[in-house]
Amino acid sequence: MSGFGREDKDGIVRGARAIVALPEIGPHNRSAEARLEEAAGLAGAIGLDVVERMAFRLRSPKAATLLGSGQVEALADAVRMAEAELVVVDAAVTPIQQRNLEKAVEAKVIDRTGLILEIFGERAATAEGRLQVELAHLDYQAGRLVRSWTHLERQRGGFGFLGGPGETQIEADRRMIRDRMAKLRRELEQVSRTRGLHRDRRRRAPWPVVALVGYTNAGKSTLFNRMTGAEVMAKDLLFATLDPTMRNIRLPGIDKAILSDTVGFVSDLPTQLVAAFRATLEEVTTADIIVHVRDMSHPDSDAQAEDVVRVLSEIGATGGEGAPMIEAWNKVDALDAEAAATLRAEASRRDDAIVLSALTGEGVDDLRRALSERLSQGARVRTVRLPASDGAAIAWLHQNGEVLRSESSGEAIRLDVRISDVDWARFEARE
Repeated sequence: MSGFGREDKDGIVRGARAIVALPEIGPHNRSAEARLEEAAGLAGAIGLDVVERMAFRLRSPKAATLLGSGQVEALADAVRMAEAELVVVDAAVTPIQQRNLEKAVEAKVIDRTGLILEIFGERAATAEGRLQVELAHLDYQAGRLVRSWTHLERQRGGFGFLGGPGETQIEADRRMIRDRMAKLRRELEQVSRTRGLHRDRRRRAPWPVVALVGYTNAGKSTLFNRMTGAEVMAKDLLFATLDPTMRNIRLPGIDKAILSDTVGFVSDLPTQLVAAFRATLEEVTTADIIVHVRDMSHPDSDAQAEDVVRVLSEIGATGGEGAPMIEAWNKVDALDAEAAATLRAEASRRDDAIVLSALTGEGVDDLRRALSERLSQGARVRTVRLPASDGAAIAWLHQNGEVLRSESSGEAIRLDVRISDVDWARFEARE
């Protein structure tokens, strides 16, 4: 994947004039205006110049063009009037629909999946992220060879492993894609095993893990930077960061914890990316506590929260087996005084919501205290007998629990320690 730093093989250029088209099919939990705004934000995230936004109500999608004939004509007129080079269709578009729309409007057409893949391809910074993006892109592209490649009608004869007599170019290309995808999956499996080993080491370490999750652009990375002093990319931009980042933080009564910033979620995430980025979200499934960062200034905050919870449920991070969750109601600084007061009143009636502004720092100390209290819940007194020479274990218990009593007898020591269930499990898992 090339990203948009230059023209790619499909003729897309950073700064290209674009029209966003939203096909409205059936009921949706967001307004058309909000969905157009998000699609325009996605396009803007890779430098496209969105010159117009159009919504089309569909009774049923057309097999050939998705949109009705009159709607296609209206879109073509808008393309000509705006001198647009690109149409972003905020829906899944089949290869045939994409080809027919391009002919009708005389402009390049990409769908929501293609757009998000381009963003991810530009933003992925780690080796794992790039592998995941390439795998998702190949999965998406495999079904579109009929329109993306110009040489497919030629027959390739010959000998050897690269195609027998009569094998068409499209068959050879698809086979090459399948082979490459298989190789990428093997590499990702190795990455996943390595990450698993790292998680196992963290479980044996004395530090709890706190995972930040949230809709893209909810302010996760800004909060991460505020709490850790790091400089993770944090902009008013959809998918500003993709790869998970971890840093140490201190919480009241807890000398050290690990804070993890994960990829932002988005509604209608393409199926290729749900599968490809599952490994990235594995950090969430093994966290001791999840902080769901919400942009409370956004008109669709509730719908965004539903999308996040749905994905978390799919990966097993919530529910009976999942970690407890705290909601960080972010961007209170963007609300007027009355709305902020209402939000604080609602949060005061709940024990799982903290009102804050990651940008100004307001409420962040409240979040730290809430995390400390939640991580310390379930603490009870346990009696431990250890060799007096095991200074590391004794120090660990002093650091992560409250030693109520200590008695030495010969070469052994007995400790009565008030310690949480989470920390006790870590103590028992220590090598």
